[in-house]
Amino acid sequence: MSATRVFVARLAGCAVFDPAGDRVGKVRDVLVVYRKDDPPRVVGLIVEIPGKRRVFVSIGRVTSIGGGQIITTGLINLRRFEQRGGEVRVIAEMLGRKVSFNDGSGTASIEDVAIEEREPGEWEVDQLFVRRPKTSASPFAKGPSAYVTWREVSETTEAGEAQSAEQLIATYSELKPADLANTLLDLPPQRRQEVAAELPDDRLADVLEEMPEIDQVEILAKLGDDRAADVLDHMSPDDAADLIAQLPEERGEHLLELMEPEEAEDVRFLLSYGPDTAGGLMTTEPIIVSADATVAEGLALIRRHDLPPALGAAVCVTLPPYEPPTGRFLGIVHFQRMLRYPPHERLGSLIDQGLEPVKAETSAAEVSRILASYDLVSVPVVDEKHRLVGVVTIDDVLDYLLPDDWRSHPEDESEVSRRATARAQLATGSIPIAPGRRAGDGTR
Repeated sequence: MSATRVFVARLAGCAVFDPAGDRVGKVRDVLVVYRKDDPPRVVGLIVEIPGKRRVFVSIGRVTSIGGGQIITTGLINLRRFEQRGGEVRVIAEMLGRKVSFNDGSGTASIEDVAIEEREPGEWEVDQLFVRRPKTSASPFAKGPSAYVTWREVSETTEAGEAQSAEQLIATYSELKPADLANTLLDLPPQRRQEVAAELPDDRLADVLEEMPEIDQVEILAKLGDDRAADVLDHMSPDDAADLIAQLPEERGEHLLELMEPEEAEDVRFLLSYGPDTAGGLMTTEPIIVSADATVAEGLALIRRHDLPPALGAAVCVTLPPYEPPTGRFLGIVHFQRMLRYPPHERLGSLIDQGLEPVKAETSAAEVSRILASYDLVSVPVVDEKHRLVGVVTIDDVLDYLLPDDWRSHPEDESEVSRRATARAQLATGSIPIAPGRRAGDGTR
């Protein structure tokens, strides 16, 4: 092995390769089992493969760890990972746990875990990086840290006591919202709620937008009303409306009352439309400008870092006011067209005369046909007075058309298995072992 001691937090996101150098996936966690007298033994890695599916890779299948990458034998069981009794995920479950020093010197919390190879293919927890409680009243102060062996401390978390999720959140801070949502859904329910409770409002809002509605409702139901309203304030109005529509009417109305008035107004407006209409699909936050705005001003608005790409593909030109529902809708100007004109050119002269808006009552199916027929990424939505009320983006339509479980729908398993088998045979000349768990063969 290229390394005998590795800190687990540094493995998160590391690429996993087969012997031929083809990327298999990336590490999401390390799985251990506790032992009565000895430190926990590492049984394998949880690896995310294409399709955002997580599989188990036995530690016996790992031939090298180092340089930010992991090499395996290429023989991987492609069944979706399911945690079994007695198994503990280091990043998801151990980080943040409280421990007490056996010498009576106090308590600390686990911030990282080091695993070490004792014999070829045999790894166990070697050291813990822990932090004692801070002694200063300063909000920026941190307690002293220390490296300890497993035998120098004992876990002290009591039943029902919330486990700190701060270190887990820090470990996954670079994950995109969709990947973090997938990670949360893979956690045990109690741990998932602990992490959700400690995520910042805006980060939790982004994550909820990437979850199936049933999971959104479950997480929101366990948040206090004030916190839930704050999270809804940070969600895009269309996603917030979809979520509130799934809640009991009484709680949904109560949360709307707690939300910021401006945000709640947008959500109520969207809830007034049917879910399978353009009004029900649209977002109320497009870029809206006057006809006298220049190309330079339009491009400056598109450059905003928090603007979704689909909304940045075009700007909407209307008469005042410039908040939905606006004054009379005049048309849209595509981003590419703006690039072909000087910065001082007025946007009113660049309107796409061939694109007609859709009515708020237009069916979702018709909106889909329009986007596909004209190769668009968004289409404006107007009311009966021809005022702009929002835009439907290709993302909105895909969310509507895809099945409810599309986020967790794996790639066709037979195809994944076929390709993995072919790679393994080419690399090693061996025949993959059939799925199952047998002593000593490294399968699970």
